[in-house]
Amino acid sequence: MERIEAKSRGRVKTAVYIIIRLITAAVLGYSAARGQWENAVTCLMTLGLLMIPSLLERKMHIGLPAVMEILMISFVFAANILGEIQAFYQKIPMLDTALHAVNGFICAGVGFGLINILNCDRRVKLSLSPLFVVLFSFCFSMTAGTVWEFFEFGMDVFFGKDMQKDAVVTAIRSHLPAEDGGMFIAENIKNTAVNGQGLGVDGYLDIGLYDTMKDLLVNFAGAVVFNTLGFVYLKGRKRHTGFIKNFIPEKLNGS
Repeated sequence: MERIEAKSRGRVKTAVYIIIRLITAAVLGYSAARGQWENAVTCLMTLGLLMIPSLLERKMHIGLPAVMEILMISFVFAANILGEIQAFYQKIPMLDTALHAVNGFICAGVGFGLINILNCDRRVKLSLSPLFVVLFSFCFSMTAGTVWEFFEFGMDVFFGKDMQKDAVVTAIRSHLPAEDGGMFIAENIKNTAVNGQGLGVDGYLDIGLYDTMKDLLVNFAGAVVFNTLGFVYLKGRKRHTGFIKNFIPEKLNGS
């Protein structure tokens, strides 16, 4: 039964790979033909990221479960092709939040699998408790999420992008404008003006801070969910959390 399910998942994974690569290649050709070189570069980067699972298998002898691999390649496609090129982040406001939560979950699975491989390897003198395994996994996920926010900030500052999406808020609190050193509080903000010109955003335009903190918070949530299930799994209650194996990389046999 398990072999049949594994073959079925393998076929689904292959189909998803083919479809996503064909769509990405088509978008690449279309972008190049229209001189949209930024989009073309994004497509090339996407095609490169889609090669990571096979590189892990060949170079590090680490196998990704089919379900996890499907989730990863779908994530890359949704983030780059749909989100950035097709502007789905603007069309579906919750997409960015959902993807960052998924990223936290996936990265936690990668960190969990890597440390668990070492923990179970007799050649490595390492014996970590389930608590330390999930702690490493959690830190791995949060570090990956933080590095990504660094990347977004760098792209915005040095290349004039807007990866850290702006947010409109109706109240701010700051010590900076207060002449007496006290707290300056502005509430019920109706408009933001730049150089005397109103932007018509019906509030204060926050430049990236809310987006960054929201992304890290949902990344945190994804990591917590995975590691809660992972901890229960390591404690031997696999009957209730066995599905979590679909998101844990493993060392390939014979390596």
